[in-house]
Amino acid sequence: MFDEEGYRKLFVEESRENHENIVNNLLALENEDGQQEAIDEIFRSAHTLKGMSASMGFDAMEHLCHSMEDVFSLIRSGQCEMAVSLTDLLLNCTDTIEEMLDAIEAGGTPSDEQSASLVQDLQAFAEGGDDTVPELSMDAAIPADLLPEMGDDVDGRPLYTLTVAIDPSSTMKAVRAMLLLQNLDEIGTIHSTIPPREHLEDGKFDEQFEIFIESEAGEEALRTIASGTEVSLIDLSRTQSLPDTPPVNKEEEQLGAAPVQRVAKTDKRREIKNIRVDIQRLDRMMNLVEDLVINRGRLEQIAKKHGIKEFDEALSMVGRSVSDLQNLMMGIRMMPLERIFNRLPRVVRDVANHDGKEVEFIIEGGETELDRSMMDGLSDPLLHLIRNAVNHGIETPDIRRAGGKPEKGVLRLTARRDKDNVVIEIEDDGAGIDPEELRKKGIEKALMAPETAANATKDELVGLLFEPGFSTAAAITDISGRGVGLDVVKKTIESLKGTIKVETEIGRGTIFELVLPPTMAIIDVMMVHINSIRCAIPIGNVVEVAQARPEAIHRIGNSEVILLRDQTLPMYRLEDMFGRTEKSDTLVVLQNDGRRCCITVDSVDGQQEVVVKPLSRIAGNCRGISGITIPGDGDVVPVLDVNTMI
Repeated sequence: MFDEEGYRKLFVEESRENHENIVNNLLALENEDGQQEAIDEIFRSAHTLKGMSASMGFDAMEHLCHSMEDVFSLIRSGQCEMAVSLTDLLLNCTDTIEEMLDAIEAGGTPSDEQSASLVQDLQAFAEGGDDTVPELSMDAAIPADLLPEMGDDVDGRPLYTLTVAIDPSSTMKAVRAMLLLQNLDEIGTIHSTIPPREHLEDGKFDEQFEIFIESEAGEEALRTIASGTEVSLIDLSRTQSLPDTPPVNKEEEQLGAAPVQRVAKTDKRREIKNIRVDIQRLDRMMNLVEDLVINRGRLEQIAKKHGIKEFDEALSMVGRSVSDLQNLMMGIRMMPLERIFNRLPRVVRDVANHDGKEVEFIIEGGETELDRSMMDGLSDPLLHLIRNAVNHGIETPDIRRAGGKPEKGVLRLTARRDKDNVVIEIEDDGAGIDPEELRKKGIEKALMAPETAANATKDELVGLLFEPGFSTAAAITDISGRGVGLDVVKKTIESLKGTIKVETEIGRGTIFELVLPPTMAIIDVMMVHINSIRCAIPIGNVVEVAQARPEAIHRIGNSEVILLRDQTLPMYRLEDMFGRTEKSDTLVVLQNDGRRCCITVDSVDGQQEVVVKPLSRIAGNCRGISGITIPGDGDVVPVLDVNTMI
């Protein structure tokens, strides 16, 4: 039975990969290095998109990809060069393809109305408007040095034998075979296959089969088409004649003893390294692992209560297995940051063109991994900071030239692991942020009293950037304004249990540093009681536990401070959260982003590994609480958000 939904899902997944590949390589074409490699990648992805669209009946996308392919043929053959206007046109086409994929994913079918004008523009460019740019066919796009020498082949054209294998784990091998044959039909004539073509398209074949094709496109074109997702080219050779009789009823004999060694060799070489897994399945698996962690804590409490030796030994073994499973599951959920970094070069290009600026965008550390649950929340803050850096950080070429700088600014996005954290930096070599301008705006917007602003440090002034509505921009543009929305950026980063800080120097540039935990799902906490209510504190924020001496406690205005180890620390009793208690004589010193404070607690119960769940939408956000956890005894325990305390 034809599984339309399954095929549609597979089509969307693979088409998005090809779409992203086209966009990234279009941007690479604007650079002088690696142009041939980029256009080859673009051509391959566009051709694959066209063939897949045709096989699924999405004619509008097929027509658009075909027109794009004609233009790519001109570029690859050297008959035209990339220009900003052409890149803009092609990027507009990729935007439309993305919209089409969204419609297909939602169950719809794109129409030609979405792309008709773009197809006309592409066709007009391919035809050139004069006689200098002739329309090319697929064969003309193949470089001359790749065309084989003509021999005594069928109809004077080369005849090839292709041996192809489909991954044994493929759930849609019939579709893979059908797409491959359709793509080969476009560059040649398929005379026969082993097994017969109808068997291939019905999925009635082993992993490996042979194709006899007559084509002038050349071996490189055949290799490109016959290699793809879940499809591998085992052998490609020239032949002088077709088989006498295409085997119809002897498939098993043809794939008998002779190919056995090839199949075995292929299986070894084609070991499956990666599989696609629906993200919802991973989430369900993670929920089950979290349940195991909670129940392990419960079993540990029972074991401690009864003191049964055999039970302790068995629990120790189960505990190790749960820990290994937990670590394995966390590793599976990790994703490279390049998944969101790859979207940003387009943003830099568009904003720079809009502002008339020249920007070199450098990305480093894209392989650094972060939990999938944090990736979505990180995308918008990064986008905002990148746009701000180009729009209001980097100067125009004439201003840079007057200041003795290169006309092209540099924007660098880097990611790295630092102990237990992921550090992301957005650095530009632009104008920097003027502290005096911040001081002036702070007074103007009543965010600082004049006497406070006069004595404010540079760090305190830079902190104004994260106040709601604060901006030093003279006018709000349709791109961004340095400071506009940075309060939202900070809140988003803090919701991910991260921190953000700024370093800036006038004339030298600005660095935004984001520090994030790799995951938020399972963490170590210190369990404490405040006014007989149990709560958890992330162990990464705990510096020490100390006793509160009454003579060391002082009041400044409406706040309390305590002198501890020659440091004066703010002291919070959290009475607004947990109520007043008379027996709080234990201090927990907390630290976040280099700043410290302390809270008073009744008692400290020790360290424990817990699963943290976000507050429900019904409960909403609660300042000071980052989430909840359920220890082994089944109680619901709030997890303190240290970011909001310091």
